Amino acid sequence: MARTREFDPDAALQAALELFWSRGYEATSMADLVEHLGIGRASIYATFGNKHELYLKAMERYTEVRDPSMLTELSQPGPALPAVRALVRRFAAEAASDEHRLNGCFITNTAAELAPHDRTATRRVESSWEYVETLLHSALVRARAQGELPEDRDPRALARMLLVLMQGLRVVGKASSDPARVRDATEQALALLD
Repeated sequence: MARTREFDPDAALQAALELFWSRGYEATSMADLVEHLGIGRASIYATFGNKHELYLKAMERYTEVRDPSMLTELSQPGPALPAVRALVRRFAAEAASDEHRLNGCFITNTAAELAPHDRTATRRVESSWEYVETLLHSALVRARAQGELPEDRDPRALARMLLVLMQGLRVVGKASSDPARVRDATEQALALLD
């Protein structure tokens, strides 16, 4: 009787995330996953389910890693507006960097590729965006309460604008090799916080 090959499910999930992130859902076949993860098809199905279920688990992993860093950045004591600006500028820098540019944002990629026809993926994308919008809104409410943001500014509308900007930066950064495009758009949007 053949012995089942043992593997680390956590490492396999991370490898799947990286493959889906670089290629997208449709361009990644089960054969690609078998080869990249170094485990058999039956082990993938038994551990993660089908390709779609594995993709959703990879998406969940991505948000588990990315989202807490945003919470940490935006909830530091002291002035809130510099933290908001730093977060948006970090997104812009990543979008324009060669290292991050080609992969883009896993959530943004999912929105573009799967959300138009996949309700589960759409709900996951919306959940991620709501989380980021809530973090930005909370920070901007704090900034207004601390006198950093003018009283006539709407923190909710600004949070939504920044969310859309940050997602757009990922799309434009992925397709454009001109970092000035991303940088200039970022600075113009951040000027609205003055």
